[in-house]
Amino acid sequence: MGRPQRAFVDLLDTGLVRGLVLDVGCGTGELSLFLARHGYDVLGVDLSPLAVRRATEKARWRRIAAQFLVWDALDLPRLRAADLSFRTVVDSAMFHVLGDRERDRFVDGLGDVVRPGGLYCVLGDARRTDGDIYGLTPDELRNRFESAGGWEVAFTFRTVFERRWSSNPAYFVGVRRL
Repeated sequence: MGRPQRAFVDLLDTGLVRGLVLDVGCGTGELSLFLARHGYDVLGVDLSPLAVRRATEKARWRRIAAQFLVWDALDLPRLRAADLSFRTVVDSAMFHVLGDRERDRFVDGLGDVVRPGGLYCVLGDARRTDGDIYGLTPDELRNRFESAGGWEVAFTFRTVFERRWSSNPAYFVGVRRL
């Protein structure tokens, strides 16, 4: 799309982005670059070497100090082992594509890298039917994070996920580490 989703622009405007930021599933880096341009130290991770290469090239062309790594977001505990922790984790459309077990693994991994008081903010397509795996619902997020322990839902908004030529109903949810 060439720009960050509106929900994350609004998040920045509210002052809820703090400290070192992790962008999981960063793709070609637009959200990471946006946050770095606004003065945040950002690490963007993505499973795709091509996406990370493009994000790194954009950062160089735009002269923005953001860092990118080819990394599996389901392996967050290894980031903690490297002594990295984050005050803010942003997720623009990664969680909503994970399978059921992967979602639990990801939530557990977040517990390793999000500092107490830190915030995980996820934007994803709204689940269309109860039986679907794709998409997300605020209730599902609340249940997964409450089951993991040490988290509380800070906010939930119904919004849209914008694509180049269309948009889908979506949710924007923030979950705070206790």
